[in-house]
Order: sequence, then C-alpha cells, then structure tokens
Amino acid sequence: MNISHGLRPLPAAAPATGFGKLRVGQWFLLAGVFILMVFTVAGAFTVISIEETREARVAVVDVVDPAALRALEISNALTSQESSVRAYGRTNEETSLQDYRGAVAAEAGALAAIDGLMSRMPERRTVAAEVARLKAAGEAWRRDYAEPLIASVPTMRTEASNRQNAPVNAARFTEIRQSLTALQDHLNRLHVAGGLRLEKGWQALYLALGGVAGVLVLAGIGSMLIVRHAVLRPMAELNGQVRAVAQGDFEHKLKVERPSELAELSSHVDAMRRRILTEWRRASEAQSKLEEQTAELRRSNGELEQFAYVASHDLQEPLRKVASFTQMLDQRYSDQLDDRAKQYIAFAVDGAKRMQLLINDLLDFSRVGRLGGERTAIDTGLSLQAALNNLAVTIEDAGATISSDDLPTVRGNRAQLTQLFQNLLGNAIKFRSQEPPRIHIGVRRDGDMWEFSCADNGIGIESKYTDRIFLIFQRLHGRDAYAGTGIGLALCKKIVEYHGGRIWVDGEEPDRPGTTFRWTLPSGDTDE
Repeated sequence: MNISHGLRPLPAAAPATGFGKLRVGQWFLLAGVFILMVFTVAGAFTVISIEETREARVAVVDVVDPAALRALEISNALTSQESSVRAYGRTNEETSLQDYRGAVAAEAGALAAIDGLMSRMPERRTVAAEVARLKAAGEAWRRDYAEPLIASVPTMRTEASNRQNAPVNAARFTEIRQSLTALQDHLNRLHVAGGLRLEKGWQALYLALGGVAGVLVLAGIGSMLIVRHAVLRPMAELNGQVRAVAQGDFEHKLKVERPSELAELSSHVDAMRRRILTEWRRASEAQSKLEEQTAELRRSNGELEQFAYVASHDLQEPLRKVASFTQMLDQRYSDQLDDRAKQYIAFAVDGAKRMQLLINDLLDFSRVGRLGGERTAIDTGLSLQAALNNLAVTIEDAGATISSDDLPTVRGNRAQLTQLFQNLLGNAIKFRSQEPPRIHIGVRRDGDMWEFSCADNGIGIESKYTDRIFLIFQRLHGRDAYAGTGIGLALCKKIVEYHGGRIWVDGEEPDRPGTTFRWTLPSGDTDE
C-alpha cells in the first residue's frame, strides 16, 4: 500500500551559501590540494638544498682540496728543484742532477693534475691565470737560472757558477714564491667559501626537512580542524536541534549551514518536522471533531434506542389492535359480508401481521452491535443446536435433513450467532426444490479465522444476483411465491461483519444444485 498517497512531496532544500556550498569531500579536496602544494614547495626546496649541498661538497672535497694538495706538491717540487740545482752547482754530482730532473717531473705532474681539475674549479679563470703565472715563473726560473747553471758546471768551477747565478736565482724564485702564494691563498679562500656554502647547504637541508615535518604536523592539525569544522561541529549542532525537537520543542527550527550534505539533510528533516507538525495539528482538529461526532452519535444512538423501544411497544400495539379487531369483525359479521368484504378483511389482517414482522426484523437488524454485543468464547455447536430447536417445527414440516461437522469455538455473541445459523437454515428450507431439503454445515481453519459453510440442495441463486442478496429489502422472488421481509441475509452480513469476518455465496456449479453460503469468524483462541 502506498502510504504517501495524498501527500505532496517535500519542498526542495534551500540552496546553501558561502562555504556551506562545499561538501565534505570538497573540504578535504581543498585541504589536500593545499597540503600537496606545500609539500611540493617543501620538496622542491629540499631537492634544491640537497643539490646545492652536493655541489658544495664536490667543489670542496673533489676539486679545491685536491688542487690545494697539488699546489703543495708543486711548492715542494720547486723547492726540491732549487735545492738540487744549488747542490749540483756546488758538488757537480750526478745524483743532485737526477733529483732536479725528478722534481721537474713531479712539478709537471702536479700542474697536469691541476689542469684536469680546472673544468670544475670555482672561479676557474682566476685560478687558471694564477696557475699559468706559477707555471711561467717556474719555466722562467729554469730558463734563466737552473738550465744555465747546469750547463756551466762542467766547464766552470762550481763556486764561481753559484756566485755568478745567485742574483738571477733570487729574483726568479721570488716570482715563483709570489705566484705560488697567490695560488695557495686563492685555493684556501675557495676552501673556506666552499665550507661556508656547504654549511649553508646543510642548514637549508635541515630547514627543508623541518619544513616537511612542519607541513605534516600542519596537515594533521588542518585535517582535525576540517573534520571538527565541517563534520563534527555541524553534526553536534544538528544532533542538539533534533534532540530539542524530540524532547517536545516542535517549533524548534532545524538548520545547519555546512557542509552541503548536512545542510541539505537538516533542510529535509526540518521540512518533515513542519509537515508532521501540520499533520499533527490537523489530526488534533480531526480528533476534536471526531469526539464531537462520537458524542453526537451517542446521542443519536440513544434516540435510536428510544425509537426502537417505541417501535417495539407503541407502534406494535395499534397493529395488534387492527389485526385483532379486524378478525373480530370477520367473526361477528361474517354472515353479513360478501366474499369481497371478507377478502378485504384478510388483506388487512395479513398487512398488519407483515408490518409486525417487518418491525421485528428491523429491530433485530438495528440491535446488532448495540444491545447485548459482548463477545466471548462461544461453542458454535451450541449456537447451531439452539437454531435447530427454534426451527424444529419448520424442519419437521419440510422433512429437512441437517448435518454438520464438529463445530469449533469462536469469539462472538451467542444470541447473534444463533440468529445467524437460524436465518441461513431458514432460507435453505424456504427456497427448497422438489426434493426434501438436505443441508450441511461445514467448517475449516483458515489462519486465525474459521471458515463456515452452509450448503443446500435448493433452487440456487443466479450469479448475477450474488451481490444483491445481502442488501436490505432486496428480494429475488415475489411475496406471493416466498414470504419474508428481505432483511434476513442483510442481517446475516451485519452479524458476520460485526464479528470481524465476511460472508459470501459461491457461484453456480452446473453439476451441483443448490446454494452454498460461506462466512468467516475469528477463532476463540485469538484476542481482538
């Protein structure tokens, strides 16, 4: 069943404004994008710091320091050359000359090594110029002093040779020392600068790593704030508003600004609150009207009972007088009346009796559910037996045979169930065929109900009349053919429905004559 039948759809949620437009996922997406950007910047800064630190370390460890070492080797080689040449000039020993040649080779090797480092050397042009000056100073010393001295030693006395070349040696070697000092000082400055750069690089790296750690901390704090701001606080706010409504403050408005999902949810819940409040007010008004109508109905029922009392006494008394005095008129003056007058008297008596019967049937119909309507556990077998006792004369006159199953206990009113069986059995006997009536009362269990049946072999009912027969005053035959008021089956229906069941008649079956009425009654072991 569609329980929303007749209800309008809830109004659309009011559009959110500002940050309330953002859903929870969008809040986290924005936070994630921001954190990703910060991580990217911190990562790039970290990579740059690592690269600069690596370059500073390479410059110091792999270039400047080896160049300084080679400069020291050059210094040692030049000093060895100068000592070896002067020793050769004094002693003319071949060993000194060999030491000189070895020192020259060592100087050339050290210069070559420095040249190999020059491509990665900081301030390469300045250092290259200083190396070139050192190299030129060494070559000038050897050209102007060492080589001439070595050449003159075999022909001149050694002491004379040393004294003659001493001024040149001092001048040229002074240039060497100056060039070598400039180169070493420059390399030392580059070493110091590289060390400072390396220190800054490490500091920048530590700063970058600290920044990454800080970003992680901020990301955690930001996530907590987002969860608190976008989820927990709005949910707590909505929970408080719902609790206020649940505790009886039905006028309390539900409204949450963010996030979009909770704002939409609060709008829908508030719309349902307003609808429930409106329906509750309508129900309260309807309840008040219903109570008024119930009171009016009680008053009307009281008047109806009073009318029933009047109908059962005051109205029937004149009818009895009409019938009795008409009969007395027939008895006293029958010899003075012709046949037509006697026929008129018979019509009047019959009309009065039928009026009495109709009044009694209407009273029975109106009493169902009003008077003596208490329902208890009833043995339907006893109700059937009471009905058979009431119809004993009719059954005997018609030669009817009535059988039944073992009837159960149901929840109902004994007098009304007796009347139900009596009306159905009376109809089955009244509308009999040429054969003696055979009637069977059957029963079977159907869930919480008992289904009864009353099957006969009478004249039957056409299918097109099965819906009409339970209406009051509906007759399928004329009064001259079958007596009755047309209330019997309507009374049966009212009794069955009052007990919470239903009654119907089976359709025609060509191979089985007669009529079968079926009705249901609640089981005696169930509570209503």
